[in-house]
Amino acid sequence: MKKQFINSIKTGDAVDDIFVLAEKNLAQKKDGNNFLNISLSDKTGDIKGVVWDNVDQISEKISAGDFARVRGNVTEYRGSLQLVIKNIEACSADSIDPADFLPESRLNRNDMFERLLKLTATIETLYLKNLLEAFWNDDEFVSKFKRAPAAKKMHHAYIGGLIEHTLSMTLLADKIATHYKGIDRDLLIASAILHDIGKIREFDYKVKIDYSDEGRLLNHIVIGVQMIEEKLRNIKNFPDEQALLIKHMIVSHHGTREFGSPEPPKTIEAVLLNYIDEIDSKVNGIREFIAREDPNETWTSFHRLLERYFYMGKNKKDLTD
Repeated sequence: MKKQFINSIKTGDAVDDIFVLAEKNLAQKKDGNNFLNISLSDKTGDIKGVVWDNVDQISEKISAGDFARVRGNVTEYRGSLQLVIKNIEACSADSIDPADFLPESRLNRNDMFERLLKLTATIETLYLKNLLEAFWNDDEFVSKFKRAPAAKKMHHAYIGGLIEHTLSMTLLADKIATHYKGIDRDLLIASAILHDIGKIREFDYKVKIDYSDEGRLLNHIVIGVQMIEEKLRNIKNFPDEQALLIKHMIVSHHGTREFGSPEPPKTIEAVLLNYIDEIDSKVNGIREFIAREDPNETWTSFHRLLERYFYMGKNKKDLTD
């Protein structure tokens, strides 16, 4: 049977297919009876759902993260699609094709990795090159780095998203480093490559993209600093000040404490890294948002996080390619 992907589902459709149960929350109606709010996902997106009947029995038999066989009908609720579910039951992962449930980068991950190796080769500061090569020579790290997403939802939220985001940022850093005088290009390039390495452990991305326990408890900035410290222990004569500076680049790349950085950027290179990250994540997130919109419309729907509509005009293809 052909897979019924979420991005093809419309109001009025009957649904009978397998999805990932991304979220499951038990709630109560005004009369005191329970109901379930759920979120289902596949590689094309997600859809909210509600279970009104046999709630307790269903809730006991299925957990968030399970593959779920779902039957129901699609309605519209508060301007969004909602699946009113008649029955839902857990499915074995043995007969499931994971490619149906995890979106992937459109770019070749091995090709992106080769480009990062070439950029690494341009670094002249030997101890920074040694640090990067310590990661590149770690097969387990490289395997996870090529596969990891860069986020759960906001930007590059797909398999291969982390390496795509990292390469894009590193290419931007390479261009910007030559624009201003006095920039430590090697530090900026190395930090662009390493700034998000903690995301290989912050996220679980086997059947759906979600936070790991370690990710929720520590976050990728703390994890990334730990990973760098582990590699530094095996590099002889790495300058203490430079170790401190590269760790500062990692902890400050979100810009402010409000957005998750323990400290704001306090070097020119750290300021540049913060804005390079902001540029690349925002552009990718907006492009992904536009790609999901109606191509026949001039304006997008309202982007709640950025609190604006985006003008697509007649060039939507140019905006999303």
